Amino acid sequence: MKVLVTCPPMLGMFNEFLEPASKLGLELVAAETTQVLCEDELMSLLPDFDGWIIGDDPATKKVFESGIKGKLKAAVKWGIGVDNVDFSACKELGIPIINTPNMFGGEVADVGMSMLLALARQTHFIDREIRQNYAWPKPAGMSVSGKHIGVVGFGDIGESFVKRLSGFGVTATVYDPGVDGDKGYSFVERKAFPYGIEKCDFLIFTCALNEHNRHMLNSDVISRMKRGAMVINVARGPLIDEPALISALQCGHIAAAGLDVFEEEPLSDVSPLRKMPQCIFGSHNGSNTKEGVRRATYKALEEMARFLNTDG
Repeated sequence: MKVLVTCPPMLGMFNEFLEPASKLGLELVAAETTQVLCEDELMSLLPDFDGWIIGDDPATKKVFESGIKGKLKAAVKWGIGVDNVDFSACKELGIPIINTPNMFGGEVADVGMSMLLALARQTHFIDREIRQNYAWPKPAGMSVSGKHIGVVGFGDIGESFVKRLSGFGVTATVYDPGVDGDKGYSFVERKAFPYGIEKCDFLIFTCALNEHNRHMLNSDVISRMKRGAMVINVARGPLIDEPALISALQCGHIAAAGLDVFEEEPLSDVSPLRKMPQCIFGSHNGSNTKEGVRRATYKALEEMARFLNTDG
């Protein structure tokens, strides 16, 4: 059974998975992509494949319809985020599909924690000045201890992040309507977003994107935040109204941001964010460790083999 792979972290270790896939009766084929394929590209490719391991590509009804006109029988969304996948279309078209949750909450939380520490102590700025300008800067940072952290999302990533905060002497407000309780963390309070947002020194997004929370960080919410607060996003770009964040960064209301994800990816060459040295940027790469990729990929292959009923 031929399976198209369009997930960049999996593609980065592609050869390692060929033999395990073959033992499951799957022939993996790597797409030529560094981030996502467009609808037209997918509609051209998919009819030739029995299965599709999806990255962050536009897995729309049109794409799935084109696939089932050919050989497509099943799909697996690699990772936890499913905002790019039309699951209702799969149900309507009879295409079995599943994602691979709880595979790398710790890995993504590590990136969020690294961004928080770098923003607090400006280590990214110091590094750039030494390398690029041959300077020897000594900016005054801030102590993390005693700060208040807002965490949007208390699932696998959010809880992993809160666990990492537990040794820093902070307090935290966690926002997640789908989860009950504080999970035993004494320094955590639970509120409905954006209650208490004015207390936050840092606000980090670790939640899934859905129809209800797009642009949940907008100009109105930002205006309620304390001047000098910092924003981190290791979840999905459209959770933040990017022009509103850019405006707040330009006027200094938001002091800095750490962004592993953006509304448009890759980040546009002309984005004003590129001229903001106080910020840290990633390439939507928070889950990409060898260990995490292996866990998610083996799960994806098992599910694909189950869907396709191979003899492996």
